[in-house]
Parts: sequence; structure tokens; C-alpha cells
Amino acid sequence: MRSLNFLDSSKRFNFFFLVLPGLLLAGCGGGGNSTSNTPAGTNHVATAVRGTAPLANCPAGGVSVDAGIDINSNSVLDPSEVTSTQYICNGSNGSNGLSTLVSVTSEPAGINCATGGSKVSAGQDANRNDILDTLEVSSTAYVCSGAAGNTGLTGPAGPGVTWVNATSSVQAASNTGYLANSAVQVTITLPAALVIGDAVQVSGIGTGGWKIAQNVGQYIITKDLPPSIGGIWVPRDAQRNWRAVASSADGTKLVAVVGGVAGGQIYTSVDSGGNWNLPTAGMIANWQSVASSADGAKLVAVVWGGQIYTSLDSGATWTLQAGSAVANWQSVASSADGSRLVAVVRGGQIYTSANSGVTWTLQAGSAVANWQSVASSADGSRLVAVVSGGQIYTSVNSGVTWTLQASSPTAFWSDVASSASGSNLVAVISNSSLVYTSNDSGVTWISHQVNAAGFSKVASSADGSRLFVDDYAYSSDFGNTWVMNQNNTTPHNVGSVLALACSADGSKLIGAITGIGGSLVAGQIYTSIPTSIGTTTVGIAGSISGMQYDAIDLQYIGNGVFMVRGFAGNLVVH
Repeated sequence: MRSLNFLDSSKRFNFFFLVLPGLLLAGCGGGGNSTSNTPAGTNHVATAVRGTAPLANCPAGGVSVDAGIDINSNSVLDPSEVTSTQYICNGSNGSNGLSTLVSVTSEPAGINCATGGSKVSAGQDANRNDILDTLEVSSTAYVCSGAAGNTGLTGPAGPGVTWVNATSSVQAASNTGYLANSAVQVTITLPAALVIGDAVQVSGIGTGGWKIAQNVGQYIITKDLPPSIGGIWVPRDAQRNWRAVASSADGTKLVAVVGGVAGGQIYTSVDSGGNWNLPTAGMIANWQSVASSADGAKLVAVVWGGQIYTSLDSGATWTLQAGSAVANWQSVASSADGSRLVAVVRGGQIYTSANSGVTWTLQAGSAVANWQSVASSADGSRLVAVVSGGQIYTSVNSGVTWTLQASSPTAFWSDVASSASGSNLVAVISNSSLVYTSNDSGVTWISHQVNAAGFSKVASSADGSRLFVDDYAYSSDFGNTWVMNQNNTTPHNVGSVLALACSADGSKLIGAITGIGGSLVAGQIYTSIPTSIGTTTVGIAGSISGMQYDAIDLQYIGNGVFMVRGFAGNLVVH
């Protein structure tokens, strides 16, 4: 029997399973493909999966997967028999309280396991439902049954994998593993001359991450990688003067407002944007901004040149809050429970509410400025606001006092977003190709050159790892690296993005655009949900990339085709 210890932040689980003779752990080698011959009568691979305390490999703890030949046939993987170790690490944000789940399912005979076996998946329980959902899988490996052989005979020595420390981009060799170890992205170009069964592995060590590049005619089967995020956008409803959008945490309940001189109304959706409803007839106003509680029940919307409205029933009915001033309201944000709200006035100051918008307090500590956008932490204590033609301000006491962050440049800031903790922030300057991020609640800011295109809107997942600028660029590592979305279905190919929001896990997106040329004319709403991509693009245009602590194991199966045998982390497929 093998002991599988699963350790998370709150509990430990012990699993036991027997790896039968002839089994191998994909990526580790075994049977006739082992780096050393197997003694007669002991033709099997042993594995052990154990919980790990915080250490260099997994700073926040996680799971280690050891594998090797059970040479002494004692059904225990002794330390001297371990030939390889892989790590499935908990998220670096140890305060999120998420459990790490492991799922072991049967794998039928096929491309991943020629004679069948088991599929081992792991990841954090982002939605806390105690089920490892498809989008939560961050690591997958296969334990495959080996082909039947003659008892007592050893198979020929296989190629194994030799590891190389790659500090710069390299042309890969077959049956070689590369430790991408640089502050800039390391490109690993696949071998051109290959034999069926050859393997290439990559693990990210340096902060710059890595990229698998292909040769002409090559591609990678990616059906077992998590679905692509933000790749496909679908137009919804009709062309209107959309001004702002907001989403519930699960991305199911959406709200969007229409503005303009002629005025518009408020629309809601309960099916992730598939259909839109006009709940309250007659509420025509120059709506400017809207925010939602995590469950989508409590909403708040502000009117340019008007007042503030709230809803307690997902937008079915709305209440004009008489305690709110008549002003040029520019932006509004909400805590997760919808009780603490913050709103900014263009050419005015900042107001807050601690009772879901019933009463509002002018925060005298806020400056009179051209406030452009505001964002809130989940508990409503940490706030961030940006000024068009000014700098960035933050508050750590629900808006009572505000601090000008001197490290932020003076610019025409257009939007800002916050993680649930309020520690990770992202902001953009109007029509600039720079994206600014902060991991210390806005005290310091780092600029990232994303592309030559200019951006105007940003969105952030609850943990701050997944960031979006317009519909055009996506980061899965807190903004350190960015991937351009070049799919022709994106709203960017039609107009300019004027509003953007995402679900808490960053998988579901909603955006609204203005008309062609960026003028404030009627545009359309677009939504995007995770889409599975079966393969990379054929040839040099296709690639797979990962960041620090991400990894991938590829095997060549002929005709220029590779398959993914295992992976770890959030990989990006092109």
C-alpha cells in the first residue's frame, strides 16, 4: 500500500492505494522505459503522495509526488528508491483559506495511457463546494498501466530525462527537462528531429516564466488543460449607450446601465449574459456607474447630474436614496456583502455609506478632484481611487481618511480594480499601453509595458492573480506578464471597451463597447466564458506559456504532434 497524505490549511486527509506491477507515473518513466533496468520479479513502479509543510519548493505547503522502482518488493517506496519528485503547491496567498483537493479517476486506454490507468488532478477549491471543478484543476498527471511483458525479464533502458538549467532561450533536445531560470521569459523551442515517445519537460523557476515554441507543422494536444479564459467573446442584447457593468462573484448575475444625454435604463441578467431583462420601466436617466454585492442581490447605481439608487432584489425594484446629493457621480463600488459603499464625484469629493446606501457621508478628508474610478476590498475597509489628471489615493479605514500615494505618477487615470483583500491593485491610464500594479495596497506601483495599443478599463479576480485590460490582454500572474488576445471575435475589433467586469475567479467576463472609432455612440455588450481549446495553433504561431512554479510534460506521438502528459499551474495556450 502507498500512503497519500493531503495537507491543506485546515485539515489532513490520508489516502491509500496500491500501484500494480507494470504501472508508471507519466513523466517519471517506468517498466521498459526506465532509466535503469528493473530486477526480475519486481517489474513495477511505486509512488507516494505526501503533504508537505511550507518549504522552498512550496512556500505555502502542498503535495509532493515521489516515484521510483520498488526494488526490494516490500510495497513501500523507501527513500533510497525515490527517483523523481514533483510538487503540487498551494497558492502563494496563504490567507485565502482555500482547500487543496486531489481527485483520482479512471483513465481509459487512449492517447494519455495506451493501456489505461488513472488520472490524478489537483487544485484549490476556489468556490468552496468541496468538489474539484474543472476550472479549479491546476495540476494533472497520469498513472498508466504498462504493457504486459514476460515475467522476470527486464525491459531495455529508456531515454529518461536529463535536466538543464536554462537561463536564456534555447533550442530543446529530446528527452531533456529545462528549468527556466531567468527574470525574463525563457523560450524553449521544441526539437525538430524526434522519435515517437521522446519527451520534453519544462519547469518555471525564475520570475520571468517560460514559453514552449513550435516549429513549422508542429502542434500540441491540449484537451486536458484548463479551458482558455477570455478567448471567445459573444455579442449580447442590442446596441445601446452602455456605460457600466457589474457581476456577482459567480458570474451568473449581471447588471448593466445605459447613459448618455438622452438617458437610458438599467438591465439585468441571471444567466451570465445570455438574456437581458428590463426590470423597472420608466427609470430613464444618465446612468454612469453600477456595482454589485457578491451574491448579486444588492446593487447600487449612480446618475451623472443626479442621485444614487439602490436595489435589494437583484434589480427587480430600485429605491432613490434621498440622502444622496445631486452631483456628477462618476464611479461607485461595493463591499462583498453590499453594506459598505463608496462613490466619487467628478470635480467633487468622495462619499461613503455603511448601510447599503440608505445614508451617505461626505468624507471631508478626500480632496476635491476629477475623480475617475474607485474600487473596494471585500470587507469595504481598503479603498482605492484614481484621479483623471492626478494621482492615486488609498484609504484603510473605509474612506474616513485618504492618502495620496506619491509613487503613482500624475496621469489621466481611467480605471482601477482591487483584489478581495485590497492588497493587490491594478490601474490603467487612458489610451496608454502601460498597466500599473501594486501588491502592497497601493503604497508602491510597478508599470508594465503591455502592448502598443491603448487601454481604458481593467478587471481583477478576487485573489488578484488574474487581471484583464479591456478585452485585449490577460495576465495570470498578478500582472508580471501579459498575453495578447488576438482572436477576431473580441470586442476590440468592433469598437472601444467602455466597461469591464469579471467573476471572482476571473473565468467569466463581461464588457461593453462604444461605437467604431471610440465615440460615445451605441455599442454592444459582450460576454466571455471559459472555452476549451483542443490544440495549439499549428506551426510557429502556436505556443504554451507558464510562469514561475508552473510546469509541463510533453511527449511526441508522431506526425509533428505532442500531447500533454502532465502540468502544474495556470498555463496559457495559443
